[in-house]
Amino acid sequence: MKKLIVLTFSIMALSSSAQQNMTPELLWSLGRVSALGITADGKTLVYKVSVPNIDENKLQSTFYSIPIEGGRATEVEEYKKLLKDKYISPDGKWKLTSKEIKVQDLLGKDKYPNLDKTTAQIYDGLDYRHWDTWNNGTHNHVGYTPVTDEENFTDIMPGEPYDSPQKPFGGEEDYTWSPDGKTIIYVSKKKAGTEYAISTNTDLYEYNLETKQTKNLTPGNPGYDTQPAFSPQGHLTWLQMKRDGYEADKNDIIVRYNGGDFNLTANWDGTVDSFTWSEDGKKVYFLAAVDGTKQLFEVNFPGSKKIAPLITQLTDGIFDVTGIVGFSGNKIIATRTDMNHAAEVYSYDLKKKNWNQITTVNNAVYNSIGLSNTEKRYVTTTDGKKMLVWVIYPPGFDKNKKYPTLLYCQGGPQSALSQFYSFRWNFQVMAAKGYIVVAPNRRGMPGHGVAWNEEISKDWGGQPMRDYLSAIDDVAKESYVDKDRLGAVGASYGGYSVFYLAGIHNKRFKTFIAHDGVFNLQSMYGTTEEVFFTNWDSGGPYWDKDNAAAQKTYNQFNPVNLVAKWDTPILIYQGGKDYRVPIGQGLEAFQAAQLRGIKSRLVYFPDENHWVLKPQNGLTWQHEFFRWLEETL
Repeated sequence: MKKLIVLTFSIMALSSSAQQNMTPELLWSLGRVSALGITADGKTLVYKVSVPNIDENKLQSTFYSIPIEGGRATEVEEYKKLLKDKYISPDGKWKLTSKEIKVQDLLGKDKYPNLDKTTAQIYDGLDYRHWDTWNNGTHNHVGYTPVTDEENFTDIMPGEPYDSPQKPFGGEEDYTWSPDGKTIIYVSKKKAGTEYAISTNTDLYEYNLETKQTKNLTPGNPGYDTQPAFSPQGHLTWLQMKRDGYEADKNDIIVRYNGGDFNLTANWDGTVDSFTWSEDGKKVYFLAAVDGTKQLFEVNFPGSKKIAPLITQLTDGIFDVTGIVGFSGNKIIATRTDMNHAAEVYSYDLKKKNWNQITTVNNAVYNSIGLSNTEKRYVTTTDGKKMLVWVIYPPGFDKNKKYPTLLYCQGGPQSALSQFYSFRWNFQVMAAKGYIVVAPNRRGMPGHGVAWNEEISKDWGGQPMRDYLSAIDDVAKESYVDKDRLGAVGASYGGYSVFYLAGIHNKRFKTFIAHDGVFNLQSMYGTTEEVFFTNWDSGGPYWDKDNAAAQKTYNQFNPVNLVAKWDTPILIYQGGKDYRVPIGQGLEAFQAAQLRGIKSRLVYFPDENHWVLKPQNGLTWQHEFFRWLEETL
């Protein structure tokens, strides 16, 4: 059954005569838009809207279709029937899917059936836990089922203690049919235990349905190989990083053509997020960070290594293009955000070079509130380079007033600080509460060239910290910045930055907020689950006294060694299921602050991982954030 509706939410019934600003409650009432695909005729978009239900503490999803050329949204119940299933084999007989399979006995009750109440977990190597889950011997496996009997699953990785899709974030982009339907291509890191924890070497594997044999297609590349897809002409294409252990290496588009591998982006000074082929197979469209935003690019496929591919940036503006959904004639359908707006779906006309908004889920909210102004600013760093800094101003900003100001420290450490819209680190809410936000694209961020992106590894407490201080010092020169009310906030590497700045800021800041931040690099090395990350960014293990880079990291750049210089109030958030930056990091920092007599607060979420995902926890996070700032800033 379908019914025609106009998308409205109760929160949208705001008085148009009394404009308000964004609040945490309003933020957590917004519809979260996910584009699911385009119908076969290219005329209709199918998408999902997830709305937080605070009382039930979960997201509730509804599915819609809407004409790409404009019109009203129609709620649909069986949305999958509207979309072509790209996981059905070309002959229509098989459906490609994945399933969690038990392949290892790691629990005590598995090994000792007569002790069925034991809670023991037994490991002979690392990878005993990942992201927010302990390894219980189950693994994601790719397989296929008859279209007529989807319960009859054929596992193409039988008995293998490896994952596809990859954990924790891999999805359907990790596997695909070959154009002839005779083979399945999938991504997997076929390593286990300690070897798994220290490597990023995923490969593409090809499984033959007739012979039941599997072949490694990328054995010569030691880094990540991900996102396999085929061109309309049948050329296997994927994303590739070259170096093992470096999760933020330059990501290139590789095409296998005439028996060789053709790197379309080898000579381009950037890194690719995701890609899709044009319908005629002559171009590849891709998304990448550039100058503090994420934009849409194209690269032609010359069909010969003798002709250099030409890369063109197609879009530009103060927004992020966050995903390519598909095509409708000469239009690309994509999702877009900026610091004032959560994701909506747009079409981009490749001929007219203009955007048209398709979904308008949250327009009524945004039209009823004051929006913040976002400004690009360029600051000269201590080594004489130009650094982009986003400055976000409160709604109704008055340059004749003075405002408390927050330095925002991005995590990653090599993730883009672009026009993202977060439901936790939301600049719109911060600005609406009366704070100016300073968000520097410090060393280590993509979008400013590969060299800039790489300059943070093994230098966490060096130039990136100087970049932060250059940014806040520059903006603090403005008459509207209250220099007596500066704060620094951040999560993950941003939390590390807060802990480190707390020991070197020389009275600049009046308050700090750190979420799941790295506090003690030695204990971090001993407890984090992706050891390849700490090996690369810290330079190696702390016990290697002959490793100059590692010793500099663990001594000079370790926040725990600066606690004696702490003198400023600090709020610390910590997730109990965070195995990337484990619980000890936040607890150590809080205990140090308390024992030093520094005003401090611990907000602990036992059921959250590196992020905060549950609606009531999300609102608590927001309220504690601003309660702390009201007390200390």
